[in-house]
Amino acid sequence: MVPRITEAGSSFATPILDGIDSVAQIAQQLEGVQQELDALRSEINLLRRRDETLNFNMHRLDEELRLAARIQQDFLPKSLPQIGDIYFHTLFRPAGYVSGDLYDVMRLDERRVGFYIADAVGHGMPAALLTMFLKHALVTKEISPTGYRLLAPSEAMQRLNETLIAQDLSHAAIATAVYGVIDVQTRKVTLARAGHPLPLVLRANGTLTKIESEGGLLGVFPDERFADVTFALDPGDRLVLYTDGVEIGFGGRTPIDETAWHFELTQRNALSGNELLLGLARKLDESAGSLDPKDDLTMIVVEAKAA
Repeated sequence: MVPRITEAGSSFATPILDGIDSVAQIAQQLEGVQQELDALRSEINLLRRRDETLNFNMHRLDEELRLAARIQQDFLPKSLPQIGDIYFHTLFRPAGYVSGDLYDVMRLDERRVGFYIADAVGHGMPAALLTMFLKHALVTKEISPTGYRLLAPSEAMQRLNETLIAQDLSHAAIATAVYGVIDVQTRKVTLARAGHPLPLVLRANGTLTKIESEGGLLGVFPDERFADVTFALDPGDRLVLYTDGVEIGFGGRTPIDETAWHFELTQRNALSGNELLLGLARKLDESAGSLDPKDDLTMIVVEAKAA
């Protein structure tokens, strides 16, 4: 006979069936958790691979930028001419790996030396590439079978501006610059300015004079004209060319005091040109934010040594 399940027996079987259902639910939940864990492991592995790829690419980019910085340094003069009582000193500090600033000092002939400083608008690699173009596009001398002709600074700036505009670059290519020539025998300086901060003459007696010269930005107007200005350095005088990163570096918090660094210059008037730049560099290193400069910084000091 088949036993009958009494009402009491049915009540006894219900907890067993409920227990079986609970076990099945737990097993199903565990299976779901396991699936989530597997998905998390897969995602972690994917993130790890992405991280490894990112680290590799960042390392490669770092190496490429370091190489670019070394190449840019190679384009800077290895040594500066010191002729008679005229000495040249420079300070060059990129804000990053490469700089949008550039300078050069070159012997033009027996008695004249050319010098320039340029600042491409912007930062980083695009600005650095533009400075390389400017370096090679600047023409300072015309050579012919019968001799040579030195271009006046204003003419050199005009040609540089026309050459830059003629490139018709897709990215805005704008720069400021100053180009000058000094006769080392007479200490007479002629320079032209293209939208650049005004050069300064620090006289032996400590006074500071701005050198005014008309001329707009490079790469904007094809018919831009630039003006030559001529003056003489007396023994003990220093001509100072600089990029606007100097004003930012010494100007403190916003709004920037663009003349604050004039005080730093005059305070060091008794120093030689080289000592003056070293003193300014130390002052920058002591300032807040020196490890995170806001702009490239470059200076050229043309010093007429006192007897």
